[in-house]
Amino acid sequence: MFKSDRMMNIVIPVVSVVLGLLVGAFVMLFSGYNPLQAYGSLIAGVMSDSYYIGETIRQVTPYILAGLAVAFAFRTGLFNIGVEGQVIVGWVAAVWVGIAVEAPMYIHLPLSLLAAAVAGGVWAFIPGILKAKLGVHEVIVTIMMNYVALYTTNSLIRNVLTDNQDRTETIAPTATLTSAFLENVTLYSRMHWGILIAMAAAIVMWFLLERTTKGYELKAVGFNTHAANYAGMSVPKNIVLSMVISGIFAGLAGAMEGLGTFEYASVKSGFTNIGFDGIAVALLGVNTAIGVVLAAILFGGLKFGSLNMPLEAGVPTEVVDIIIAVIIFFVASSYMIRFLIARRKKGGQ
Repeated sequence: MFKSDRMMNIVIPVVSVVLGLLVGAFVMLFSGYNPLQAYGSLIAGVMSDSYYIGETIRQVTPYILAGLAVAFAFRTGLFNIGVEGQVIVGWVAAVWVGIAVEAPMYIHLPLSLLAAAVAGGVWAFIPGILKAKLGVHEVIVTIMMNYVALYTTNSLIRNVLTDNQDRTETIAPTATLTSAFLENVTLYSRMHWGILIAMAAAIVMWFLLERTTKGYELKAVGFNTHAANYAGMSVPKNIVLSMVISGIFAGLAGAMEGLGTFEYASVKSGFTNIGFDGIAVALLGVNTAIGVVLAAILFGGLKFGSLNMPLEAGVPTEVVDIIIAVIIFFVASSYMIRFLIARRKKGGQ
């Protein structure tokens, strides 16, 4: 029935999404809610007018970049669980330049984006170099660095960017990703031009991994370090490079929030969860560029559309979290789906 792993990589996420929606429907039925009304209100909360569409795209934008950050590391044999921290430092770095620098937009905006990319890359460089030189597992280091990023940026906001305030001033108009045109088209939603940056980043990841020698080398190192080393590839250099590129994507995800959605940085009592959601996006997108984009659209739609469910159907938004969790469970348990499909195929012969 399915003759290639590529087809299986398409089928498994689709089946996982369907199963997640079915489980969500059963949860709502057992809780006394109408699942058809709930899903109808969710869809209406995404597509019923220009404002909702704009807000959904705004939600999707950082998810694409965070998903690319996780997926790129996965494709090269690394587990970058520190995307959340890299998002935070990228956010603050972009806002810092957006406030401190005075320049025309064609200089100021790219400089702010560059600051976010550099900050994310540098933050990812640390676990990368520790992995490459000392063999320290990147999962441990990146998890710890999430907390370092959170509390370091909080201190910077209070003591450097402001005079003991909990949020910075708004960035200069020359550093913003928003525009009056988009506000008018989307009925004053917070959609911004960052979606174009996110889509461009997806193309860059695809081209780098699938159409360049360096991408082949990065994947080879991730697949088998011993074989790559035997072939003359520099394993330490490629490990560091992979983590830095992953961090760059994550830092840009932070810039989408700092230069687009909010246009300021604030002290955070907890994580933004953009980086952690990026792990789910990458898993559902089977770590491919196009898969990440599609998964980010689904997750962004679920996250924003769910805000309409309590209003129109009386269903708590936590139901969507259950659906997402179930989707990820089935993706992570893909071997079960493969087994069932294989049995069905064998039984049909």
